[in-house]
Amino acid sequence: MNIFTRRYWNKLKYYFSSILSVLLGLIIIFPLIYAIFAGFKDNVNFDIYPPTILPDTFQLNNFIYVLTKTLITRYMLNSFIIAITATVVRLILSTLASYAFAFFKFKGKNFFFFFIVGTMMIPSEALLISNYLTISELGLLDSYLGVVCVYFVSATQVFMFRQNFLTISGSLREAAFIDGCNDLQFYSQICIPVSKPVITALGLSSFISVWNTYLWPLLVTNREEMRTVQVGITMLSSSDTAAKGHVFAAVGIILIPMIVLFGISQRNIVHGISSGSVKG
Repeated sequence: MNIFTRRYWNKLKYYFSSILSVLLGLIIIFPLIYAIFAGFKDNVNFDIYPPTILPDTFQLNNFIYVLTKTLITRYMLNSFIIAITATVVRLILSTLASYAFAFFKFKGKNFFFFFIVGTMMIPSEALLISNYLTISELGLLDSYLGVVCVYFVSATQVFMFRQNFLTISGSLREAAFIDGCNDLQFYSQICIPVSKPVITALGLSSFISVWNTYLWPLLVTNREEMRTVQVGITMLSSSDTAAKGHVFAAVGIILIPMIVLFGISQRNIVHGISSGSVKG
């Protein structure tokens, strides 16, 4: 194969992979686009056959109703408080645990590490009843702490941060200790700054995961003002089954924070995930 033929095939593969990526992206994002446009429809548009993606006329009535007549802003505030608290505490605990597994030498280190990693194979639904009984006995039902405390520890984050810390040279830590640095200073002044892409990626992943949680907040909250967005949207659909536009408008509103966060940090997400899995 001569050089011109090789260039031709390389260009052909590039264009094919680009078109395939765009098509896959459109398939993935189509439900979101449909939900946003459906928020501008009135109830008559939902009964048209064949169904259409774009509304006949763009109306803001559904968005105005959701923002003024429902508790969607309170649901979003609850979800934001729970998601940001869980993310911050989870990052702190995960980085500290990972630092110990990466740099400390103690008996049973590998056993405890693989024990923690092994908990990733336990589905969260299997712990719902025991967690609910514990939260109930502690009197934490219908409280932010009762919702958020089950998200404080993440085995996935411990694994990812440990892999990332292992890429930091042990001689760098020894040199820092010779200069008078202790473990807390090495952790806060060396490990955390060089791990910013991983922290950003796992932090955003954690925030989005907790934001989208449905079953646990539904179990431990009974008062309407303590509901989260995912639970609140289901309440909109059950209270008036004919108001489909209200549900889609609410979906469009709660998508805004996620779209903004992903748009700002998409580069760090990819870089952080790839750098966190370099060393095994």
